[in-house]
Amino acid sequence: MKPSINIIWFRRDLRLKDNAALYHALKLGEPVLPIFIFDTSILAQLQDRSDKRVAFIHAAITEMQTELVAMGSSMQVFHGKPLEVFTELVSTYTVQTVFSNHDYEPYAQERDAAVADLLSANGIGFKTFKDQVIFEKDEVTKDDGKPYTVFTPYSRKWKAKLTPDYLKAYPTEKYFANFYKLSPFAIPSLASMNFEEVETVFPSKQLNEEIVRKYSQNRDFPALENGTSKMGVHLRFGTVSIRSLATIAAGLNETYLNELIWRDFYQMILWHFPKVGKGHAFKAEYEKIKWRNNEEEFKKWCEGKTGYPIVDAGMRELNATGFMHNRVRMIVASFLTKHLLIDWRWGEAYFANKLLDFDLSANNGGWQWAASSGCDAAPYFRVFNPYLQTEKFDKELKYIKKWVPEFQAFGYPQPMVVHEVARKRVLETYAAALKPS
Repeated sequence: MKPSINIIWFRRDLRLKDNAALYHALKLGEPVLPIFIFDTSILAQLQDRSDKRVAFIHAAITEMQTELVAMGSSMQVFHGKPLEVFTELVSTYTVQTVFSNHDYEPYAQERDAAVADLLSANGIGFKTFKDQVIFEKDEVTKDDGKPYTVFTPYSRKWKAKLTPDYLKAYPTEKYFANFYKLSPFAIPSLASMNFEEVETVFPSKQLNEEIVRKYSQNRDFPALENGTSKMGVHLRFGTVSIRSLATIAAGLNETYLNELIWRDFYQMILWHFPKVGKGHAFKAEYEKIKWRNNEEEFKKWCEGKTGYPIVDAGMRELNATGFMHNRVRMIVASFLTKHLLIDWRWGEAYFANKLLDFDLSANNGGWQWAASSGCDAAPYFRVFNPYLQTEKFDKELKYIKKWVPEFQAFGYPQPMVVHEVARKRVLETYAAALKPS
């Protein structure tokens, strides 16, 4: 006779504490089997066999497995397509309900709908919960029920709606005894999935409250080692709870809290306007822009060889570490779209391939902001001057010297475009595309 269980399907919520779906699964009192799927549909799109994100997920899963084994349970980790995995699970167990947390991305929506259909055909429930944001979907809207497309009024409504209940942790630990008891399953190795081990030291999960306290004055200076919290990757994969970070931020620093609200805002935009996650400009008229899309210039940008030290430093930091400081992300994105007139989608895809904390909604939002095609974007006539940005945010050139030590040497390339010339060109190009017909 097949064992009767419920299943908790982990995706971007890789922790056992303060996890909404896990709480709802465990508190029913039935045995709960934890599973994770290394989705081959996603992995197949990754270009780098030493992708740091796969290694990060693998490390997080291994840590969770250690905790589960200590409780006499185990996570069952699969490498395959979700539909095939659930077909196997349904044949192995008598599954009552599958629990999971919401994912708002277009692929995730399609995947979850297909899995729900499969489960329903077998008489199995599929329950999902809000976990990776504080407010989702239609929870923060204008008074007429329509979604906000400008951040500031959205953030005001967000803060007005916030009560302690929204930040309350889910006490999963009270019900850990309800994990399904079984012998440990082996976790597929990175090598068995055709990925390589990486030597990266990932950021700590412990939020440094001193960083949060001084965030307002330090966050724009990329040379500061502790100017930002480096929590992006943990929020992306759910190794920390958004509720725990928002609780700390709400008490210490409103600027830091605003950065968490931006995450909610972009997830909400993706939910209401899924076209942005499928390669479309938020503002349709910006599809008319005539991009230059010079592949040789794009290659120089990718490699950090533009002749603009602050731009090159950012790209080299990204290529080496999978991280780029947020101020520098804006500078390099503005440079690609405005100075080089290269389609923001090229930059978005490059970041998607390289960023350790890559998140579709925030990455798309940031790139469309830089290109002026997004919601609440920089006006198109705003063109960051890399020299002025350097003067303001890396005056002593410490960040540049770290990543571009040769920037004053004979062999360092000349600027690939003159700022004033590039600015004139982009303003003329945008104006021509956006003029009323």
